[in-house]
Amino acid sequence: MNVTILLLVLSSVSILFASNPENLKRRKASLVKKHLKRLKKVEGGVKLVGGRDEFEGNVEILHNNKWGAICDDEWDSSEANIICQQLGYPKGSGKATVSSFFGPAKRNFWMDNVFCTGNESEIIDCRFDGWGNNDCTSTEAAGVICHEENPKEEIKTKEKVETLLTRHEIRLKGGRIENEGRVEIKNENGQWTSICGDGWSLLEGIVVCKHLGLGYASDAPQTDFFGGNITESSYSGVKCRGNETSLAHCVHDPSSRGKCQSGDVAAVSCVSVMSDLVIDHIDLMRTAHLEDRQLFFLQCAMEENCLASTAYQIQKEVNSWHLETRRLLRFTARIFNAGTADFRPAIPKHLWEWHMCHMHYHSMEVFATFDIYDAKGLRVAEGHKASFCLEDNQCLAGVKPRYACANYGDQGISVNCSDIYKYTVDCQWVDISELEPGIYTLKVAINPEFKVPEITYENNAAVCQFIYSETFGTVTNCTVQRP
Repeated sequence: MNVTILLLVLSSVSILFASNPENLKRRKASLVKKHLKRLKKVEGGVKLVGGRDEFEGNVEILHNNKWGAICDDEWDSSEANIICQQLGYPKGSGKATVSSFFGPAKRNFWMDNVFCTGNESEIIDCRFDGWGNNDCTSTEAAGVICHEENPKEEIKTKEKVETLLTRHEIRLKGGRIENEGRVEIKNENGQWTSICGDGWSLLEGIVVCKHLGLGYASDAPQTDFFGGNITESSYSGVKCRGNETSLAHCVHDPSSRGKCQSGDVAAVSCVSVMSDLVIDHIDLMRTAHLEDRQLFFLQCAMEENCLASTAYQIQKEVNSWHLETRRLLRFTARIFNAGTADFRPAIPKHLWEWHMCHMHYHSMEVFATFDIYDAKGLRVAEGHKASFCLEDNQCLAGVKPRYACANYGDQGISVNCSDIYKYTVDCQWVDISELEPGIYTLKVAINPEFKVPEITYENNAAVCQFIYSETFGTVTNCTVQRP
């Protein structure tokens, strides 16, 4: 049974059971379950694992008759919607989850840097780095929640999930030094209990270190390295924004208390110094401009997926594709390290990728994202940049640059130095060729997936007004915000 047939079956079921929503929901879940079993022999088939119900879980995909995980780099609602549609759920029903929300990946990663436009019928139709090409750890599994509740039920669920944690004491236990260990909370009965590691990330780790007065989180693993175990009283589904001053201000899901897919517990490692990237929104406004450029001159950028999906369709379908013109919104991204420690790539040097076109190694896959939104908040254009090289392009007086991309040099951004991607650099743009004239919002975000620790993420994005006519474009009214 393929996806098309499943959708037809679900449509028929919707008519037969329209008068009874509960029967419809149970019937849909049953059909999806049967469909998943059949998919075991279908290339590109997907299934959800680790969830508490049929409609949620980490995503696994079948390739060469083997199941594998999908990495959460650049994973968002666009990809989640494709997965849910592929499983037979309504269009637009997908909510993306990251950081192994439903437990760590138990299989090798098949896909990384998945990029969907929203028009694909299956996830394998989206662009990605190639089967098995990834630099991901088990805590970076991508997942989805495929909603089919009515609005009233969604509101009730949201209220339930967002119950505040009470102001219990917290501590680190099992560490080799006092600044690391598993995180424990003293519950309402006065007992110390662990936190489930599923979905635990740097955002929660930042709050724990701040709460305990131990500085900043350098790592927030889901692990059993520091001991501890999950009990019936263990907290689960703890989520923070990262700007809270206490874990009491974060939220958790009381309905999942004591339930943990992996059995791993939440842990953290705190340090006294940390990097802090700040985007220069003034330079962004000053340098923004439009440029029309033929695809012939953009072939190197196309290798790094820097253009809109229509450009790749033109390349496939038009013999003289290289003569076609794209309209680009170009701008400079100046990123300053205002912290107390150097900003370094998340992956080790031996895993950096060599890019022949640009003749240097790329140390980070997702360092910055460029998105344009319409008045309804829908993303209508994006600059998709596959990888980045980090270096000290400009430093304050008295500070010597330490990092350079050339000759396989070390990469990073020193304290009081800036990494500058000028508007003249390939991929430093948003492809707006299909954008209609109007007033939009441009968002340029640095370290947008919170994969590399910082003091704060509240200054990592520039959100601006983009005014666009057929012959003119300007970026104005930029403010510095959270990604």
